[in-house]
Amino acid sequence: MDFYYLPVSAPCRSVIMTAKALGVELNKKLLQISKRENLKPEFLKINPQHCIPTLVDGDLTLWESRAIMVYLVEKYGKQDDPLYPSCPKKRALINQRLHFDLGTLHTSFANYFYPKFFTKKPIGPEVYKKLEAALEFLDIFLSESKYVAGDTMTLADFAILATVSTIEMASVDLSKYPNISRWYNEIGETAPGADENRAGVLEYKKYI
Repeated sequence: MDFYYLPVSAPCRSVIMTAKALGVELNKKLLQISKRENLKPEFLKINPQHCIPTLVDGDLTLWESRAIMVYLVEKYGKQDDPLYPSCPKKRALINQRLHFDLGTLHTSFANYFYPKFFTKKPIGPEVYKKLEAALEFLDIFLSESKYVAGDTMTLADFAILATVSTIEMASVDLSKYPNISRWYNEIGETAPGADENRAGVLEYKKYI
C-alpha cells in the first residue's frame, strides 16, 4: 500500500500507529506540503482534494485519517479486533471519541496554534479557553476508564495520542489534567509506533 504522508502531521502519525499495531507495512511516500508537492498533477490524479494522509491499496484510494484507520483494521485486523471491536456499543464509543478528536480537540488546537504560528498575530483568550475546555472533556473521559474509549487500547487512543503529543509540543501545560497525564505518560511510550509518533513531534518542534 502506498501511503502519502508527512511525519509532522498528527493525522498521518495516527495512521502509522494503526498500521504498526496491525503489523501492516506501508510504502511511505513523503509529500512536502511546503513545496506544494500535493498540488502536482500526478498527485491530484490520486487525490483531487490534495490532502494527506492518502492511502492507495490496489484500486482503492482513501483519504481522511480516521477513515483510513477504520479501513485498515476492518481489512487487516483480527476477527473482533480490540482496536475496533464488532460490539455496536464499544464501536459507537470509539467512533464518538474519533469524532471528538476531529471536531473538538484537534480543531480547538488548530484554531489556537496555526494562526498564531503562521500569521504571528495575537490570539484572543477565548480561543485558548476552547482548547482548555476540550482538554477538560478529555480529562473527564479518562477519569472513567484506562484508555480513551474503555479499558483497552483502541483506534481512538492512536488518534488522540497524535493530537495530544502535538499539543504538548506547542508548550500547552498538560500537568493540570491528571487523567490525561496518567494516560499520556503510559501510552506515549507503549503504543505501537510510539517512537515514530515522538520522532514526528520532535521534527515538528524543530520546524516551528
